[in-house]
Amino acid sequence: MAGASDDSGADLELVGITKQFPGFTAIENLNLTIPAGSFFALLGPSGCGKTTTLRLVAGLESPTSGRILIGGKDVTDTKPHQRPVNTVFQSYALFPHMTVLRNVAFGVSRRGIPDPLGRAHEALRLVELDHLAGRRPAQLSGGQQQRVALARAIVNRPALLLLDEPLGALDLKLRRQMQLELKSIQDEVGLTFLHVTHDQEEAMTMADTVAVMNRGEIEQMGAPEELYELPKTAFVANFLGQSNLFTGPVVSSGENSIIVEIAGTKLEVPKERAQRHSGTVTIGVRPEKLTLLTTRPVAASGVNVLGPGVVTDVSFSGVSTQYLVEMPGVGTVTVFAQNMVFGPVVNRGSEVWVSWTVEHGFGLADDERLEERSEAV
Repeated sequence: MAGASDDSGADLELVGITKQFPGFTAIENLNLTIPAGSFFALLGPSGCGKTTTLRLVAGLESPTSGRILIGGKDVTDTKPHQRPVNTVFQSYALFPHMTVLRNVAFGVSRRGIPDPLGRAHEALRLVELDHLAGRRPAQLSGGQQQRVALARAIVNRPALLLLDEPLGALDLKLRRQMQLELKSIQDEVGLTFLHVTHDQEEAMTMADTVAVMNRGEIEQMGAPEELYELPKTAFVANFLGQSNLFTGPVVSSGENSIIVEIAGTKLEVPKERAQRHSGTVTIGVRPEKLTLLTTRPVAASGVNVLGPGVVTDVSFSGVSTQYLVEMPGVGTVTVFAQNMVFGPVVNRGSEVWVSWTVEHGFGLADDERLEERSEAV
């Protein structure tokens, strides 16, 4: 491919990117830097602008304003085939009449690059499919076809590999297997991967860095565990997993924590885990961090307690059981309890309390527009 880089990949920089379509703005002043050699996931719901961003990087769309740089070189006005970029789509788009080997070698041979078949064999060995080089696509499983598409994309070691919902057509078990394989391949080839997906598990499993996108803007960016453990907005808290969110006034503030009153109960949140320390704030805790109790617990330092409430639903999901608890003045609280014994711990109609360690709570940056910004979740 023209402008192909060395094996270390290249960094990608988006500077002030705005993309407007008739009647709406898909991306608003997006600034983003993806370091060379990283596996970066752009995560968000349909219509958030993530696929438009990928198409801009690939050269399939042109920005209304802003610049796109790959390896420090401005490619904003460069044609798609002249960019050091390859894309793997959800649809594999393999040539049915060609063998696997010829499919992988096709692009390299058309560009006149030496030893296209040798390069194709090397790429197929990387995805562990060289033994099927003589087969045609119809003779392969969905996962094998996806790996052929990946081999075809990396055969010439582009500086940047774009993945557009690449595993969406696979069944759940195969998708999880391919997640691990893709990450392993990325580690081995050292290219820069930009992965666009709406699947939170997929992004968290594979990516070094995840950017959660909402309405054309990045809400929060960081390591997967950082975004999950310490979301900054209600959108991120609810899009990346589930969260119990409570809104109330800060009634006191100490050196290390704030106290928020929720329906007459005082709940403590560490200051270092809260984005705001005064006024009306929204605090949260993940469902799996909660402990379900059938008797009122004795007050203890470092532990928040909410209740009593009534269990309104019990759902078994294998690894865990989900309990929905209706709390007066608070609403529905979700609890995930790991299944350590046979059957549910409590049944519908039971009176319960929930507790959690103070260090597991978090405080959001959202202001009074919380509900408005959460509508898309």
